Amino acid sequence: MDEFYRIPIGTWGRDIFDWFKETFQWLIDIFTVVVKSAVEGLVDLLLVTPTPIVILLLALIGWYLRSWQLAVGTVISLLVVDSMGFWESTMQTLGLVIIATLIAIAIAVPLGILAAKNDTVSAVVKPVLDFMQTMPAFVYLIPAVLLFSIGFVPGIFATVIFSLPPGVRFTELGIRGVDSETVEAGHAFGVTPGKILRGIQLPLATPTIMAGINQVIMLALSMAVLAGFVGADGLGKDVVAAVATQRLELGIEAGLCVVIIAVFLDRLTAALGNRADYPTSIRATLSRRKSNKAIAAARSRIITVPTHQSAPLNILEKVAK
Repeated sequence: MDEFYRIPIGTWGRDIFDWFKETFQWLIDIFTVVVKSAVEGLVDLLLVTPTPIVILLLALIGWYLRSWQLAVGTVISLLVVDSMGFWESTMQTLGLVIIATLIAIAIAVPLGILAAKNDTVSAVVKPVLDFMQTMPAFVYLIPAVLLFSIGFVPGIFATVIFSLPPGVRFTELGIRGVDSETVEAGHAFGVTPGKILRGIQLPLATPTIMAGINQVIMLALSMAVLAGFVGADGLGKDVVAAVATQRLELGIEAGLCVVIIAVFLDRLTAALGNRADYPTSIRATLSRRKSNKAIAAARSRIITVPTHQSAPLNILEKVAK
């Protein structure tokens, strides 16, 4: 009697999954080759490059985007990672997170823009995102392994699916949050919708979009650790080994490396979304120098104009000051 009332949703899901796998095996093979090549290529590059150079480059990126304090903290933190013997695992996890984040952003931002422009798309996408966010993370590993076996690729697949929703939601929120009067002013001047999107909506929505990308990176990093359960190399595999062998010291060290990567990526994405908050960054310094040179050049042109134009030019000079 119980079987009569039982709805075989799981069986239906398995049948749909089997149909998808048989029908789109060619697409799965292409995705496997491309993603595997990208991740392994990036990881090999990070590992082949001498450790001091990688540390220096990451520190310079931190200084360029945020502050010299982040650069110093990056150097110290990565030296700690290297001293614990987790450099290779950390670079493998960093490569996985970078590739997964790029794929997630490439999907999330256009989908978020489309949802912001079309209420029907938004109404369809929202329940799907709710489903994706509430589904337990480990569940994503099951279809990932069935589709791509074990290794980096199923880890990337599960990470992208798990980290995608915040990127879509924040992009839609940012675009919809742009002042309607500003957009209407663009339409009044005859600006095309594409130019309004690129020149008005996206720049004004950048802080919100970057907050979404920040969440994508954090979720990708957490899922990258769980990807160790499906054979993805990196810190996740070290965490799995620590759990399996009950080695507390290994778990503490691997967890600390994950925290270091998370803090570094979090600070970088925060700086990208709020440039004005970090005046000590190299980028802000170069921008100020460029502005000062432009102002100086404008003043020199004003001063060298013939004297019979001195009255209006004096006014311009006062405005420039």
